[in-house]
Amino acid sequence: MSSPAPALSVSSPPLSDPAAHPRRWWLLAVLALAQLMVVLDGTIVNIALPKAQLALGMSDGDRTWVVTIYALAFGSLLLLGGRIADYWGRKRSFLVGMAGFALASMVGGLADTTTQLLISRGLQGAFAALLAPASLAILTITFPGGTDRIKAFAVYGAIGGGGAAVGLVLGGVLTEFTSWNWCLLVNVPIALVAILAAIPLMQESRAHGNTRYDLPGVILIVTGLASLVYGFSQAENGWGRVETIGFLALGVVLLVAFVIVEARATNPLLPLRVVTDRVRGGAFLVSLLTGASLLGGLFFLTLYFQIVLGYSPLRSGLASLPMTATIMVCATALSGILPKVGVRLPLTIGPVIAAAGLAWLSFVTVQDDYVLRVLPGVILLGIGLAAIFVPLQNVALAGIDAHDAGVASAAVSATQQIGGSIGTALFTALYTAAISSYLASNPATPTVQLDAFVSGYSVAFLWAAGLILLAAPISFFMIKHSKADLVGAPEIVHLG
Repeated sequence: MSSPAPALSVSSPPLSDPAAHPRRWWLLAVLALAQLMVVLDGTIVNIALPKAQLALGMSDGDRTWVVTIYALAFGSLLLLGGRIADYWGRKRSFLVGMAGFALASMVGGLADTTTQLLISRGLQGAFAALLAPASLAILTITFPGGTDRIKAFAVYGAIGGGGAAVGLVLGGVLTEFTSWNWCLLVNVPIALVAILAAIPLMQESRAHGNTRYDLPGVILIVTGLASLVYGFSQAENGWGRVETIGFLALGVVLLVAFVIVEARATNPLLPLRVVTDRVRGGAFLVSLLTGASLLGGLFFLTLYFQIVLGYSPLRSGLASLPMTATIMVCATALSGILPKVGVRLPLTIGPVIAAAGLAWLSFVTVQDDYVLRVLPGVILLGIGLAAIFVPLQNVALAGIDAHDAGVASAAVSATQQIGGSIGTALFTALYTAAISSYLASNPATPTVQLDAFVSGYSVAFLWAAGLILLAAPISFFMIKHSKADLVGAPEIVHLG
């Protein structure tokens, strides 16, 4: 076995030197475009789902899986995608991931059966698992430190938080004026622009030394996460059912086995040093809880707009726009004050504000009172998400060795996506139980079905609020990242 060598190709100039990247801000624009495409695809189909369900004859269960299967494939394959990016080359992985994502989107946009749509969504997630860690690894080594890093990660973090809401708006526009199919087909021209821009801007980099793949780790993490998510999805039919308990238990066993294998592997898929650092581990937990609350909560918010309030797809998307605007404004302000206040304060306060926003949304009713019942909630949620996402990825990737840049980047995205798939499945089970309980305990009236839906949405929003609130004490007690670490010398610093 050869000893590890420097992670960067000797044929390219040192990436820690900002002068080596005179067009690094243009490169940031390309990476931001890729991040936007990957993130918004987690929600862009949400707006189109009611029309897609009618066009393809989908069941309610299949409707949920259109969202879940993307997040599941994305999250479960991200660690492998990160290692492929490290070993195969980050630029090459970016280009292949982008091209594959576009092709999968085309297949989904042209689908005329539910099966074809679900397969395409799974393929989108798989190629996103290659694209996302390559993008974030390139960003990490292009902006290794200093104030430029703070600005770059603020942009990237704002897109991570706001991209989901942008997906709702864009999905509404496309569904309203074209068809639901274009919510997938729109990725093709976006990917083409990104590929053409990336080829001259990106420099290749890769890890050297021990570059063997950890196949047992891959099998255990993919099957473990899939079992866990499937178990939560079965809970809507009952928590005590054999399928629910069995798959949840199997998922836990496989994930425990994954940790044991990684601790003993000579070249693990996920080196435990990446996650056992207290600060970085805390950031991953915050990312997991935020992903569950954000993606799960937004899924039910779009259903409330269209099914209960009867909004058109466009109006439904525009109703989410204040959250996007709030994230962008707050992200700009935070990038300026972050060097002064550090990351611990916003990462502690952000979950509390976001939880307040989700709790406010739990008071929605059958009547359309957007200004009172919805607007304050989405604004609070936007403020909270900006406070979380702007510093989160910076903290999670600070101090990482260049050899592990891809897999560490993958772990950040994986926690958010897996959280989203678990959150969507969990909240769907709770939503279904709340509807059944409401219908069983209330007499039949002309509005009883809509009232039952609202009861289910309220339960989902409250659970989402509770989950994201847990991120506040985690940030306070685990994330003690100094201000000097953010603005110090332009090299990656060690987290103590």
